[in-house]
Order: sequence, then structure tokens, then C-alpha cells
Amino acid sequence: MKTDPEILPVAIIGAGPVGLAAAAHLLERGEPPLILEAGPSVGHSVRQWGHVRMFSPWRYNIDPASRRLLETVGWDEPCGEKLPTGSEIVDEYLQPLAEVCAIAEALRLGHRVTAVTREGLDKVRSHGRAERPFVIRTLDAAGAPATYRARAVIDASGTWRGPNPMGADGLRVPGEEAFSSRIDYGIPDLAGAREEDFAGARVLVVGSGHSSFNAVLDLLRVKETHPATTITWAMRKAQLGNVFGGGAADALPERGELGQKVRRAVDSGAVTLLHPMAIEGVTEGDGDTALRVQASVGGEGLELPVDRIVVATGFRPDFAFSREIRLRLDPALECAEKLGPLIDPNEHSCGSVPPHGAKELAHPEPGYYVVGMKSYGRAPTFLLATGYEQVRSVVAEIAGDPEAAARVELALPETGVCSLNEAPQEVAPSCGGEPQEVDPSPSVSSRKTSCCG
Repeated sequence: MKTDPEILPVAIIGAGPVGLAAAAHLLERGEPPLILEAGPSVGHSVRQWGHVRMFSPWRYNIDPASRRLLETVGWDEPCGEKLPTGSEIVDEYLQPLAEVCAIAEALRLGHRVTAVTREGLDKVRSHGRAERPFVIRTLDAAGAPATYRARAVIDASGTWRGPNPMGADGLRVPGEEAFSSRIDYGIPDLAGAREEDFAGARVLVVGSGHSSFNAVLDLLRVKETHPATTITWAMRKAQLGNVFGGGAADALPERGELGQKVRRAVDSGAVTLLHPMAIEGVTEGDGDTALRVQASVGGEGLELPVDRIVVATGFRPDFAFSREIRLRLDPALECAEKLGPLIDPNEHSCGSVPPHGAKELAHPEPGYYVVGMKSYGRAPTFLLATGYEQVRSVVAEIAGDPEAAARVELALPETGVCSLNEAPQEVAPSCGGEPQEVDPSPSVSSRKTSCCG
């Protein structure tokens, strides 16, 4: 016997900034959320890059509905002009939000989604499909299964677990798996918790986006105290063009300065830049070198001795659990088909992407939306504020308010790359007007709100 899907919750996959924002918007509209998070805490993926400082200030990183919900429990909002780190985003924003009673009751931590489908229907069957509720299967940390039902699904699971491989063809190169213990992906804490691994090493950084900028800047700090550290930076791009960003013309000054610092390091010789470079394989080194990288630079063969490799070539979405859902994806970017032309990284930076919502994010499966970083597929130009606008529109559509769903409520500064791992040159003034240092790991207990029961 079928249950009326109208009484079921809206399932949210992922409890990061965008997933929790979706929950806040649902609560404002009287819609019950169900939040399924694979990690042991909210913002678990954000914690993995907690050492990275955003170059967009707090005011761009807080969702309006989440702010309104937090204000009901006396939340002390961070200064709008301060640049937070990933850890500060979790400690000062996501964790307090998760402790608000209505969110806490809807949250299921340690529940990894393994499959989503329509109740009683596989992907092929069409008759009555839109009237059937969704079924979501999960596994907890101990491997115990659970099944949930929902009237709509918002996938905000992100792409952090899907880093792109080293190969220019989108595949792992020979040796990449075999020597994985010396290869890091994404944005490892090179100048912090992982400094010993890189001190005095020959390091190859692969990539041309914000993750590679962070890695290069971190390694320069390691080099200051360990001068034997060498940094080689490999890009696939033939033309550097605007790789280093807009400099003084950038609407976010810290982002503009980020690119200029990296450019100066290359110009000074502190960093060796090789481009266009395509890596072809990794083999075991000899003598005092751990690895040897086979590559071509401008068509000429090269063998490079290295000790460690940082692969910062972006991320890609994983649609394995939505195999029984009808998706229509852009063939290049693996995002919603209508969104692809709007976010093409060959044409757009973060801020030049036009605001978009439920209409552009829709798939052939009614009531199923992919939002946040995962909605961008392989495009690297995502901003949190864009994700917040996405869920505002999507929730309005789910709640039966198409007029609000179609409305544009977002304005962004023109952007280049999307985060930095460099402390600001000056401490931003606090909301009270005086400069202040921020505890990088503030206690949440003093802000903990009581929960029902």
C-alpha cells in the first residue's frame, strides 16, 4: 500500500553548508527535512580543508534562511568582513546551526547514501512515476542498513570524495595507484599537520586552479624554514592568460593578491613552472629520489625526479547512488544539462556565472535536484552564495511557489578562483570596529542551544 508522498519529508543528502541551508529553507516553509550525512559530523568534508582561508568574507558565506534560524537561538554572528577558514565555517556557523532543535531532530549522521530510487519502480518504468515517493537506502558506520522515504530529494553531497586523477586525459596514469602513498589530492595541509612529509622534499604540484595556488603558497612557507624544499608546478595549459587572476582589478582584494603572490614566486625562481605539461607515468626512483615522473612539456619528453606529488586538478561528481534516477547531464561537465552553458569554465569565473535555480537544475526525474558543488559537475567555479541561491529556489519549487523559485535573489562580485590559503595582509576590523584575533578552534559548548526533550 502506498503512503501519500505529501506527508513525507524532503530528503537532503549531505550536511555541509548548502545541505544545511536547504534544511533551513524547508523549515521556513513548514516542510519537514530529513538530512542524511555520511560523515560523523556536519561539515565533515569542509573539515578536510579546514586550514584553507576563504577569500570571500563571512557575509557571502552565510545563508539568509540559516541566519534567520540561528538568530532565534541568540547566535553570535561572525563579523561580515572577516575571511573565515574552513574550520571556522564549521565551528562558528555549521555546528551551531546543527544544534538548533529543528535541525538536530532531522539530522542523521554517519548515514552514507547507497541508493535512491522510486518506490516500486526502476528507472525504465514511467507510468505513475511522479506520484511514487523516493526510497533512499543508507549504511551507517557499522555497516547497518536503513531505508527512508521522501517526497523529494535534494542531493548536496558535494564532490570532495571524487578528486580528478593526474592524467591529462582524465584517467590515472600508470603508477598513480601503485605509488599512492606519495601522492596527495585536493588541498592537503602542507604547511601545518603535513609539514614533515614535505620539508626538504622535491615536490611536484599538478593543476592550474585555486587548489594548486594553495598548495604552492603552502610549500613556499615550508621552504622558508626548510630551504632544501624544491617546488615544481605543472600546468596543462598552453597559454597562461588569466591563470594568475585579476590582481588589483579583482572585486575581492585578497583573491587578487593571491594570484600576484604566486606569479611573483614563479618570476623569482622560487617555483619552477612547466607548461603545457602532460604527465604520462610514475615509476620508482633511484638513489635519493623516491619517484620519477615521465611527462612531456610542449611536446618534448621529460623525466622529473620527485619525492611527493600534489594533484590539484579539481573534482568530479559521483552519481553511483542515483543510478535508478532519471538524470539529464551535460556531456562535458556532468552537471544538469541546462546549467552547463552557464557555468562553462572556459567562459565563466565564479562571479560571472548568472544566478540560477530550480529551472536550470531540474532533471527528468520530478522532485530530484542536485545542488551545491556537485551541481557544477566538473566545473571549478562554484561559490557558497551560489549554492544558497540554488536551494532557496529549489525549496520554493518543491513547496509549490514557482514565482519565488523563478525570482533572482543573488548578486556576486566578479571572481577568478574561489579560496585562498594565505592569511590576510591586515586583520579585518571586528564588527565592533576594533581589530581582533579569532580563535581558530572556538568552543561551541558556550553557544549550544537546548534541544527538544
